[in-house]
Amino acid sequence: MKEEDFPVLLAKRTIEEYLRSGKVISSPPRIPEVFQKKAGTFVSLHKKGKLRGCIGTYLPTQDNLANEIIKNAISAATQDPRFPPVDTSEIKDLEISVDVLSKPEPVKSKRELDPKKYGVIVSKGWQRGLLLPDLEGVDTVEQQLEIAKQKAGLGGTPGEQLEIQRFTVTRYEMVKGKN
Repeated sequence: MKEEDFPVLLAKRTIEEYLRSGKVISSPPRIPEVFQKKAGTFVSLHKKGKLRGCIGTYLPTQDNLANEIIKNAISAATQDPRFPPVDTSEIKDLEISVDVLSKPEPVKSKRELDPKKYGVIVSKGWQRGLLLPDLEGVDTVEQQLEIAKQKAGLGGTPGEQLEIQRFTVTRYEMVKGKN
């Protein structure tokens, strides 16, 4: 197995096992070195080109990336409030991607943002909204910030002081018929 296939194959195996048996798989005995670090991850599921689930963590919550992927793969398949849980009959139709996030960094100006390159986190107090980079239909900084604000439950009050952070992702995707 190639190193770059590891996160998607791990997410797929996790989802299959959890949906079929209700059991959480153990962390693999051989984790490629790059996936032994801690980082936030998002697992995204698509079915026939449409979003079917997406859950993640922007900061690490587990002891390594493999365990972070396992946790978020199960959540993406069963706990995304926008969708019913994935059914075992859907597994064969799922397209899976895993995004590994860099550590968020503060942004002083919108000029430091690029929706194709950076994801954003918009927050005020306890309210927080995150949007991954390079999403279809999100072409401007304004669109990206507006969607992140909506996800945070933040209205469009002019002059509202918001904390904005940016991050990059390394995206691993399942290619149909390959993985």
